Amino acid sequence: MGCSFSGLNALYDAVNGGGDVWINENRFRIVRQLGEGGFAFVFLVKEIVADASSAASGGGLAKKVKDPAHLSADGTYAMKKVLIQNKEQLELVREEIRVSSLFNHPNLLPLLDHAIISVKDGQEGAWKHEAFLLFPVHLDGTLLDNFTLMKAKKETFSTTDVLHIFRQLCDGLKHMHSLEPPYAHNDVKPGNVLLTRRKGQPPLAILMDFGSARPSRKQIRSRQEALQLQEWTSEHCSAPFRAPELWDCPSHADIDERTDIWSLGCTLYAIMYGVSPFEYALGESGGSLQLAIVNAQIKWPNTGPKASYPEALHQFVTWMLQPQAAVRPRIDDIIIHVDKLIAKFTK
Repeated sequence: MGCSFSGLNALYDAVNGGGDVWINENRFRIVRQLGEGGFAFVFLVKEIVADASSAASGGGLAKKVKDPAHLSADGTYAMKKVLIQNKEQLELVREEIRVSSLFNHPNLLPLLDHAIISVKDGQEGAWKHEAFLLFPVHLDGTLLDNFTLMKAKKETFSTTDVLHIFRQLCDGLKHMHSLEPPYAHNDVKPGNVLLTRRKGQPPLAILMDFGSARPSRKQIRSRQEALQLQEWTSEHCSAPFRAPELWDCPSHADIDERTDIWSLGCTLYAIMYGVSPFEYALGESGGSLQLAIVNAQIKWPNTGPKASYPEALHQFVTWMLQPQAAVRPRIDDIIIHVDKLIAKFTK
């Protein structure tokens, strides 16, 4: 899936990004900003439908989106705007769009539409690019957002919700790991998991942000290749959730999608306790996050909700957090085990 490169494809009707935005043939009104980070901004937008007949048929976007389940009942969506400063950033956005188009799963956030346009940086400035990526909106925020709210209320997820949230992440990753070639997400963490709370049901969990997703299997055959991988992962994989082999890669190694299994284990711990199992090292005098991760030095909370979670969940986390990738389980093994835990602990 390529990128659209026309100045007519995503024009502003108001100065500095306010008002309305066109993404290809469809018009969206910016409602409010939802978040920002680096060179990206996320807005809540509402589709502006040209006429009543289009509205009745689901709006202009309905003609473009393959799965009607991705269409919003009230026309609202999330729009990510990326300010592109150089060719490297442009290639990264193009790759994110290409990779996102490979996936089609209910627990992976779908890219509904996109456009990349050229913009002039000031009256005498050079031409740069801006990208607009359109997604379904999930207003309950990420797991990370929910941790903040729940901590303030001294709340935790029930064992049932922990297992069902985790199971959905496994389903999404299985889809990625089952492609040919297999893809790794490379940045599984609470900040990349959208959560939608549902009355009488466990929360809906959706994995997002495929900017770091790449084919998972790499043969490292020299020190230079090992250092290149470490440099790339230091930029694209969040440190508290990064697998040991990505911190200290041997000169001869076979890397595969089990880097995601490590991150998944860290995320299961975080669903229970709100942080990575290794972040304690950041608060210790002389502590080293890298050493804690490479040696798999997990610390379990001594107080709080620890007693409310079965020991089987702690053992499950430990099973995923094996520093030797060759003995770490694969996603199919994880799914078999989590299903057994759901059967055991869900009433």
